[in-house]
Amino acid sequence: MKKQLLSMNVNDETIEVAVEASASLLEVLRDELGYIGVKEGCSEGACGACTVLMDGRPVRSCLTLALEAEGSSITTIEGLASGGQLHPIQQAFVDRGAVQCGFCTPGMILSAKALLDHNPNPSDEEIKDALAGNFCRCTGYAKILDAVCSLRPASSSKPGR
Repeated sequence: MKKQLLSMNVNDETIEVAVEASASLLEVLRDELGYIGVKEGCSEGACGACTVLMDGRPVRSCLTLALEAEGSSITTIEGLASGGQLHPIQQAFVDRGAVQCGFCTPGMILSAKALLDHNPNPSDEEIKDALAGNFCRCTGYAKILDAVCSLRPASSSKPGR
């Protein structure tokens, strides 16, 4: 099969890679470019483990053709930490015990980032809605919700407000 050249920005680095037209963004990011923080879960877009940000919006990379990312800015979990410091969302997940096996964590964090970038003071329901497509089989979601809630302004940082 003939490959096509794909140019995109991944974690603030311009990347060009030859891809097959049928390749998913997940396959290219993980297998071709080595971004192993992008997890392959169900391969059907149901679990959210493969979530990345494309131009600031969460997308299921297993359902997104790589060529759809042409000219886009992609953020993976590897692109959040800076200068050896975890991103505040990553740190909140660690501090609040929202990480257990860690498989769903990259997708959860990136979905939370997209929400908080758009709405820095979301309600509990808005947080639940934003994370609804990300499944976790370990935590029961309470600590994940608590981690995201902890990033709201101090006057509304507790769940239930």
